[in-house]
Amino acid sequence: MSSAIESSSPSVEIHNRQGSGPAVILCEHASHHIPERYHDLGLKPEHRCSHAAWDPGARAVAVTLSAMLDSPLVASRISRLVYDCNRPPEAESAMPERVEVIDVPGNHQLTADERLARVEAVYRPFCDAVTRVIAERASRRTPTVLITIHSFTPSFHGQARTVEIGILHDVDRRMADAMLAQATRLPHRRIERNAPYGPEDGVTHSLKRHGIDNGLANVMIEIRNDLLATPEGEEALARELSQLIRPALASLGMAPAAGEGQQDA
Repeated sequence: MSSAIESSSPSVEIHNRQGSGPAVILCEHASHHIPERYHDLGLKPEHRCSHAAWDPGARAVAVTLSAMLDSPLVASRISRLVYDCNRPPEAESAMPERVEVIDVPGNHQLTADERLARVEAVYRPFCDAVTRVIAERASRRTPTVLITIHSFTPSFHGQARTVEIGILHDVDRRMADAMLAQATRLPHRRIERNAPYGPEDGVTHSLKRHGIDNGLANVMIEIRNDLLATPEGEEALARELSQLIRPALASLGMAPAAGEGQQDA
């Protein structure tokens, strides 16, 4: 497996594009980078690297899973506050003015032209990269499941979240059901369906656009970010997730690639 990182544009990175494993992995909130032209969106310094700006730990987990599963990873290189690649252009939350208690002055009163410029700079390159990777695999007749990796904050609007791993789905629940059937492999983890978010919260855009619309089984994985506070934690959670993903893929008739992180339980 090649570990080469390909930059398809300043806003997108692709890992292991030729990977032959049975998944395409997405990480829409992989970076807190805000290009200079957006002037830090007027954010306070303490908010520029907060959970509002990205999903801490998600990229590291996604990169490790890409290697373990020998599968391509497409990741955004731009903060979700500039444009959230898991939202359609018409959604207000694609360029939010506020996230929980964090105000985003640079997103206030954006004009239609300003919104379109961000769509063209961030969202379309990401979607185009995903489309190309999926099309290339289809041309090679490589079976594919779409997996998106996210993390979430342990407390939101003052409410503690006890769930540790969320397995999310929209109308296609095949991969989610298959992973949840393996939850007993991680008895020390609190694993829940469609938590801490669900389709009603508008978080399944990527699953619908890149998974369901292409006829691919799909799942969104949410990890509580206090579990990803160190490189060791990121590595451990990737290995734990592989214990759910590998047998789930096998149950769908897609034998995962043999490799690092494979464990029997």
